[in-house]
Amino acid sequence: MAGKEARFLAHEAPFGELALTCPDGQMLHHLDWMTDQAVQLLKNVMRLTAPNPGVMTGPGTNSYLVGDPDTGYAAIDPGPADTEHLDRLWRAAGGNIRLIICTHSHPDHSPGAAPLQALCEQHGHKPPILGLASLATARAHSAFIPDRELSHGERLVLQGHGHTSEVVHTLRVVHTPGHAANHLCLVLEEDGLLFSGDHVLNGSTTVIDPPDGNMNDYLNSLDTLLAACEQDRVSFILPAHGYVLGNLWDEPHDARACISHLKAHRLKREAKILNVMQQLPQGSMDDWVKQAYDDVPPRLWPVAMRSLLAHVERIRTRCDG
Repeated sequence: MAGKEARFLAHEAPFGELALTCPDGQMLHHLDWMTDQAVQLLKNVMRLTAPNPGVMTGPGTNSYLVGDPDTGYAAIDPGPADTEHLDRLWRAAGGNIRLIICTHSHPDHSPGAAPLQALCEQHGHKPPILGLASLATARAHSAFIPDRELSHGERLVLQGHGHTSEVVHTLRVVHTPGHAANHLCLVLEEDGLLFSGDHVLNGSTTVIDPPDGNMNDYLNSLDTLLAACEQDRVSFILPAHGYVLGNLWDEPHDARACISHLKAHRLKREAKILNVMQQLPQGSMDDWVKQAYDDVPPRLWPVAMRSLLAHVERIRTRCDG
């Protein structure tokens, strides 16, 4: 990093990315976040990070290109409507973008879809914008209507003829409401990769913001992702923010372990929140966040408050039931 050699252990954030890109341990992959050029993760997967770093976005939104020159590319999460970022994304694909897919409608993920489509159309091809429409529960800045809605379990196929044989890249749609009601993930079946959007992140837990976010849906969707990882022996998770997660299949830090750990962390937090609610039954949300998130810097409590509300709603629903 920063032009210097570095080594990372299995519990450190960059380890999964290095295991994916340098499986033999060679020091060939640069970990510095770059927004000016795409990073090759596999021969058929590139990542271009948008220049929108922040508290909510980490180093920035990861836009992914899946495919190759023979099949064309699927652009996953074009990000914000940043002209230079979209131009770099288009150029990285050699102008051959066949599909534009949004994992969900939040403003750091989907606004770039329409201008990217327009850029492609200027050069003779108009790829469809795919995803799920935002619901009425979404905030105004997250309004989104795709050209076509995707279905859970649907397969999107990029197909072409290579030098010696037919080339196929298959993305399977997995509907994963929770972070957003219209959130979806994508499994790249041939390579055992999961594009997780904001449902699974590297280095932090995602915010669940009611009413469009729902904690019960989020936890159930983690189970859905776990089943998807089992089905296709997914070893690596490519999140919309942060480095690649995971490791080689059946090792301690594989994709399944990442998801299981995340669910355990959420349930542990919920148990802590329940305890605080029982100790301070007349307390306000401000009182509860200080106690339930006492391991989080106070500057992040306004963000934590949103997930706290989602946990409180789930707790009360379960108690009422």
